[in-house]
Amino acid sequence: MTRGDATPDPIARFRRWLRAAQRSGAPLHDAMALATATSDGVPSLRFVLLKQADARGFVFFTDARSRKGRELRGNAHAAATFHWNTMGRQVRIEGRVVELGDADADAYWVTRPRGSQLSGATSHQSDELARRALLTTRRNELARRYAGQAIPRPAEWRGFRIVPDAIEFWTHRDDRLHHRELFRRTPRGWRATLLEP
Repeated sequence: MTRGDATPDPIARFRRWLRAAQRSGAPLHDAMALATATSDGVPSLRFVLLKQADARGFVFFTDARSRKGRELRGNAHAAATFHWNTMGRQVRIEGRVVELGDADADAYWVTRPRGSQLSGATSHQSDELARRALLTTRRNELARRYAGQAIPRPAEWRGFRIVPDAIEFWTHRDDRLHHRELFRRTPRGWRATLLEP
């Protein structure tokens, strides 16, 4: 175990590390690199923002029509990494993915700033775009249509949860002798092991 952090619950430890990253002023402390793959194993990677982390897993939202949304629906496994360089820490997560229901998506949608709602409702994420002006025009038209009204959540704007099977905590050490601790989910709970750097 990491000295001073002998938490047997990796989710609780992750939440502490995330709060520490936020307090430290780490930029985009909630950004995670999300890896997905097609049903035949072709990978892709991008950053998304973590919106919730609890005993059930790690939640993010996206347009399900996007490349990542299509891949998650076709291959419900993903990996994610958080990297806080100024703190010398990173966390890797691997697990299966479940799609959240309408109620979860609606509850988060109303917390988004209006500009983000407009952009989310305007974009057909990952589709080819002939000219950027077309996107701007669609957004302006949507803003006029819903002036003074709530912007409805697009049906395909969804939440996903990574239910972790493995969580690794990595801490920088000098001379590349980094400290790595891997938690694996077992039928009896989490099992922690150390890994060579």
